Amino acid sequence: MQIFKTCLFGFLGGVLGGMGMGGGTVLIPLITIFLGFEQKTAQAVNLLSFIPMAVVALIFHFKNKLVRKENLLFMIIPACVFSVGGAILCQVVKSELLSRIFGGFLIALSILQFLSLKKPNKKNKK
Repeated sequence: MQIFKTCLFGFLGGVLGGMGMGGGTVLIPLITIFLGFEQKTAQAVNLLSFIPMAVVALIFHFKNKLVRKENLLFMIIPACVFSVGGAILCQVVKSELLSRIFGGFLIALSILQFLSLKKPNKKNKK
């Protein structure tokens, strides 16, 4: 039963991630609440699952000429530095505090999404 739930949650996270929502916003709470994973483990699983999806998306973006090669270093270098910094920080922070921080992030994200629904889109306004 545990394997079925894990596959189902992975599928849901992948589908929602493909729709642009961000699979981790669903995957991390699902595997911490229903499968009993620690927050650190759940976030590690989410980050590992992100790598193949990011590679496939990058290939498609390159094929569709949506990537400006002159800007790559300005994105890659800070992303690598902050990823390593975040991984080191994660080792220092207790799992319970990490869960609270992630919960606060999800609440803030929900509020921002809700507030953005009320603002009219200036591009579509005539």
